[in-house]
Amino acid sequence: MNLFLSNLVYSFLIAFGIVTGAGVFAGIGAIVNDHPPLRTMINLAGSVKIWAVAAALGGTFSSFEIFEKGLFNGEVKSIVKQLAYILMALIGANLAYGLIRLIQYCGDSSLK
Repeated sequence: MNLFLSNLVYSFLIAFGIVTGAGVFAGIGAIVNDHPPLRTMINLAGSVKIWAVAAALGGTFSSFEIFEKGLFNGEVKSIVKQLAYILMALIGANLAYGLIRLIQYCGDSSLK
């Protein structure tokens, strides 16, 4: 697998793991603090999505530098690559948020 595709996989999985891990550990913390775990998991997973994307990209400044280089030096290929990395990180973060929502849905339906 070439470097571009492997970086896409890393970008997706890092964002997915950050949101999933934050949600799961927030649920554990909510149990310890006697708060509703599912609501805490959803709230935290929703608020950490943008940070997961930034972490998956390795920080936002490098992304801006690549965009600047692409715009002012005419390197369109680097802009397209960076957009693909951002898109994969967004997909990973949103799928992880969807997984946390699915856990909430399954937890709510088992109580009935």
